[in-house]
Amino acid sequence: MQVGLLLTLSGLAGTLLEPVFALLSDSGRRRRIVIGGGVVFVVSLFAFAAAPGFAVLLGASIVFSPASGAFVSLAQATWMDLEPDATERNMARWVLAGSAGNVVGPILLGTAILLGSGWREATVAAAVLTLPVLLAAARIRFPDAHPELGDLRAAARGAIAALRSRSVLRWLTLLQLTDLLGDVFLGFLALYLVDVAGASPALAGAGVATFVTAGLVGDAVLIPLLRRFDGSRLLRWSAVGSIVAYPAFLAASSVTAKVVLLIPLGIIGAGWYAIPKGRLFAELPARGGTAVAIAAPADLVGSLLPLAIGAVAAWAGLDAAMWLLLGAPAALLL
Repeated sequence: MQVGLLLTLSGLAGTLLEPVFALLSDSGRRRRIVIGGGVVFVVSLFAFAAAPGFAVLLGASIVFSPASGAFVSLAQATWMDLEPDATERNMARWVLAGSAGNVVGPILLGTAILLGSGWREATVAAAVLTLPVLLAAARIRFPDAHPELGDLRAAARGAIAALRSRSVLRWLTLLQLTDLLGDVFLGFLALYLVDVAGASPALAGAGVATFVTAGLVGDAVLIPLLRRFDGSRLLRWSAVGSIVAYPAFLAASSVTAKVVLLIPLGIIGAGWYAIPKGRLFAELPARGGTAVAIAAPADLVGSLLPLAIGAVAAWAGLDAAMWLLLGAPAALLL
């Protein structure tokens, strides 16, 4: 129950406060919000590491979530606002850095555990490593206030108006649907390999590592591709490729073949977050905070997708439910 409270209350705090911070950031308060969020981010990590009991852990978790949104999400929005003509390429660079962290982070954590460190030491290390990032953030240039968004009320009206745009709604929708073959697929992958394909837990772990590493390679390849090709064209090509590769993965008779097919699947999916998110920022120039604010409730709706897949799996079996993930490339083509 305590773990449930930690996850639920911290997530609720982030969902409620992050859009407010994001909207305020477009009115000229971006520097204060980002730096303040970074300070609270670091302090909450130290508090989490030093927590003597559940109450401090809960408090640190609750403040960490909105602080992370203010520090990380609005740093992303700042980069997009400062270079509005390169949002797709810059989002691809952002995703590449995140993919590298997804691969390297568990390796470093595992190494620390092998050396005798625990979760508290790892959390302190994360806080210490954040300090130079915070100092660097304090030195960068932040965009000026948007001339039409002088206060929270005006920013909220602007966000509501943005949601009436078909282009904005299209990219928000695609951001959620493309995640079907991203984080949603990754969340079910180990279970599918063990329960449906009959893989051992070790081989299932190798399959997950293969998919994540292939995604890192795809993210690296995407950056030079975006210099030569339009992002929408790359999305269509990758959608066609996944419509071929994903059914082949599901239909493969051997576990080894499935693991091998995870390589093209991981590479093909590169750009399925970076390009739609970059296009969303491009639709709202100099209003990166607004883009972050309207994406938050869309992400909340998108978080129900794994629940829907799980419900279908409980009714018809996981093997059948996994076919629903073809909705991602279908959405891109449509």
